[in-house]
Amino acid sequence: MKILIVDDCRTTRKLLSLYVKAKGFEVDTAENGLDAIEKIAQGNINMVITDLNMPFMDGIELTRTLKADATRCQIPVLMVTTEKDADEKKRACEAGVNGFMMKPVSAEDVVKNIRSLMKNMFEQEV
Repeated sequence: MKILIVDDCRTTRKLLSLYVKAKGFEVDTAENGLDAIEKIAQGNINMVITDLNMPFMDGIELTRTLKADATRCQIPVLMVTTEKDADEKKRACEAGVNGFMMKPVSAEDVVKNIRSLMKNMFEQEV
């Protein structure tokens, strides 16, 4: 399973990558939503972990773009952000995110959310 981590902060990308790789997942990274769309178009992305606030294309627009694409709308999106505003969380959920976490996050919480999204993904396929 390949997870794309999208965040404009290199340190956050690296930290989340370490968390996810330690549990055996394959990881790719992107600096923003536009970069992510290009990587997703290349194929083999099974899940996206994205920040909310990024330049060029934020996490909400990235999610809307994925969910509007019939060939990629089933890719689960986990948003990990420092944004505490309830309206922003509501906007993210309306855009189609499958999970939402507040930074700072622990490795255990990230992996727990990934596994929960995977479980939901496989239950929907049955």
